[in-house]
Amino acid sequence: MSALPYPRPSARIPWRVAFVGQRTFFEACILGDGLAGMRTTFFEFRKGGDTDRLLIGLQEFRPHVVIVFRPEIIPAGAFAGLRAATLGFLTEPIPRGTGAGHPDQQRRLWELGQVDRGNFDRVVSFDPLIAETAQKHLPVWRSLPLPVADRYYQPVGPVIHGRPRSVFVGRSTPHRERLLEPAKHLYDLVHFAFGVGAAELEDLMRDHEVAVNLHNEPYPSFENRVSLHLAAGHLVMTQQNTGLFYLALTIRGNAPYAAGLFFSNTK
Repeated sequence: MSALPYPRPSARIPWRVAFVGQRTFFEACILGDGLAGMRTTFFEFRKGGDTDRLLIGLQEFRPHVVIVFRPEIIPAGAFAGLRAATLGFLTEPIPRGTGAGHPDQQRRLWELGQVDRGNFDRVVSFDPLIAETAQKHLPVWRSLPLPVADRYYQPVGPVIHGRPRSVFVGRSTPHRERLLEPAKHLYDLVHFAFGVGAAELEDLMRDHEVAVNLHNEPYPSFENRVSLHLAAGHLVMTQQNTGLFYLALTIRGNAPYAAGLFFSNTK
């Protein structure tokens, strides 16, 4: 067995794990600091960001593992001298299967093609249905949904304001507005299109009982807000690409912990 290009951490010291990405989207997905035997931190970075500043921060933290959300944001060769295991987490919807896909997916696929494979020891995709397409650019080791930070997990609670309050958190697109506009007039549905960080999201979770998920554009995907709201104990109504209606329940012990109603009717 060949030697690792970085030191294996001692069992006597906490593992240091660094997360890298855009805080607005991915801070809600990270393992929080304070877990026994583990130290974690988050580095804000996006495409075109200050790479030197990121590398200095990583050198000071001395991570054993670096996890990058959207590996395409890291410039070619940037991690060449990094003495840590590196994992790139694919988070963007690209065409599934052999079809050309939507123009938005094609744009994201072009961006994925810019990844320097040498920056990462392993690559994980958020959706197993994009793995085949992604393999043309870099090897996909596993497919796993984006994780949910522990801070958001809550049991299903009672409706405390007389009627359930519903919320959609996500940027505005023509596709989404076409579906949201009539619902906003008919129901008590609040749309937060921007400015929702990890702390603000935690407050929104506590203040609502029902969550809505809509695709970015008219093509199927699996947005991580579904997992986030299910973890928070919400009833989740989301577009689905199966053409079926079904109820998803998460059970803890003998009681429902979270429920999701998936639907595909977009008319």
